[in-house]
Amino acid sequence: MLKTIHVDQLRPGMHVQRLNGPWLKHPFWRSSFVASDRDIDRLRESEVETVDIDASRGEDVADATDTAVATDTAPVVDTVTADAPPRPAVAARPDLASELTRARNICQAGRDAVEAMFREVRMGRMIDPGAMMPLAEEITASVDRHPGALISIARLKTADDYTYLHSVAVSALMVGLARQLGLDDDRCREAAMGGLLHDMGKACMPLEILNKPGRLTEDEFAVMRTHPEEGERLLRDSGLENATVLHMVRHHHEKYDGGGYPAQLPAESTPLLTRMSAVCDVYDAITSNRPYKEGWDPGESLRKMASWRGHFDPAVLKAFIASVGIYPIGTLVRLSSERLAVVLEQRPEALSAPLVRVFFSARSRTQILQRDLDLSAPGCDERIVGIESPAQWGFRELVKLWAS
Repeated sequence: MLKTIHVDQLRPGMHVQRLNGPWLKHPFWRSSFVASDRDIDRLRESEVETVDIDASRGEDVADATDTAVATDTAPVVDTVTADAPPRPAVAARPDLASELTRARNICQAGRDAVEAMFREVRMGRMIDPGAMMPLAEEITASVDRHPGALISIARLKTADDYTYLHSVAVSALMVGLARQLGLDDDRCREAAMGGLLHDMGKACMPLEILNKPGRLTEDEFAVMRTHPEEGERLLRDSGLENATVLHMVRHHHEKYDGGGYPAQLPAESTPLLTRMSAVCDVYDAITSNRPYKEGWDPGESLRKMASWRGHFDPAVLKAFIASVGIYPIGTLVRLSSERLAVVLEQRPEALSAPLVRVFFSARSRTQILQRDLDLSAPGCDERIVGIESPAQWGFRELVKLWAS
């Protein structure tokens, strides 16, 4: 049973189901949690005035009169009763296969949500950026459960889906990078939302340019270069006030050396989350299939990005590589045995020794019996000696080996 109470009535052990306040102005990433003393202190210091609690999942208010929002009522004393529910334990990390199933559902929901927001813009209707918050929560939860699953599934977007799923992919990449950098939940919330909203300005672009199947002309590209500023204007007019997210939207195409657009901002004038968005945006763009080119292999993409001097913040790029892995999921690698394998899963404690699926002999150029191999396992004498190009080997459906 849900009850709306004033934050002064909260006490430890209550299950907060919903925070009734501005979506980027409360101090929590999740809107549903069991309240602790510290949680209550942070809520009382925020702009949230009321919350909805679920009495069936946690402590209830003292009596029935407390179900209404208090005005002159004294705050309840912060004490924990003997039957207060314990804080939930951290769930064990699921296997990749189970999280891939969830990730597919999130990607589909994300695609539909972003497309719907684009459609509202094109129809001249006001949009609600806060409507993306549940999606951002799902994306973050997935990344927290298994960092590689959602990012990998989002890579499978078709050229037709690129505009919408790119936002989902960048959001997931931003969360993974934020976690790698040790940012707190508030910054992770901004990272996820910034990723989802960073390309909203493309909804203002002419469809004949946005959906053009070939490369843009110089004039068309000049129009497309206005999308960051258009996105910021659109979101600001829609009531978005968070300066960090707005800065990401406007400046995610800036470069570390000041050579980007629209303002040619140097690194010292660009906040961390904006520098992060520049990395995540480019990585997803170059690894995705587009109407005029196939996406690059993820491992090859990281090597190219590392060679583009002045484009990215070196420290941010280094953290990004650590977050997706030296050999991201789906990378085609050559092993020391002259066999080819595709990367299935990262090993955070051994970035150069992921779990791989062996399937092809480079020496005999023939398919071999598939076998999963943990390169970090004790006694494993195999190692990765290089990254291979799926296109050069003629592997057109490599995805079936790791996303099935």
